[in-house]
Amino acid sequence: MPTWLQPAATAFTANPVWLQTALLLAASNVFMTFAWYGHLKNMQGKAWYLAALVSWSIALFEYLLQVPANRIGATALNLAQLKIMQEVITLLVFVPFVVLYMKQPLKLDYLWAALCMLGAVYFIFRS
Repeated sequence: MPTWLQPAATAFTANPVWLQTALLLAASNVFMTFAWYGHLKNMQGKAWYLAALVSWSIALFEYLLQVPANRIGATALNLAQLKIMQEVITLLVFVPFVVLYMKQPLKLDYLWAALCMLGAVYFIFRS
């Protein structure tokens, strides 16, 4: 690793595994959400294959964060815990994206989904 990157890497790895994983998954989810849904706002009049190419390009950055996130997370969490963490983070990223970027109304459905996720978090992380 280059010397100039070592202090940042050391500061990041000094955090608990769950926090490193959550931060990387959150950043990954921002890219994922734009890759999956951003074209609905920005490329409505373009051919679907152009939207797919742009989405794949954005998704590359998602994978560059998501793969290390899951590898780091797997050192301390089981697969079920990783999946539930991913889904909770997805909802936390998706709701502001829908409301702020896509200009869709905030719906009560998001609250019910969040409550279901809280139940999943409780039961999967209680041990």
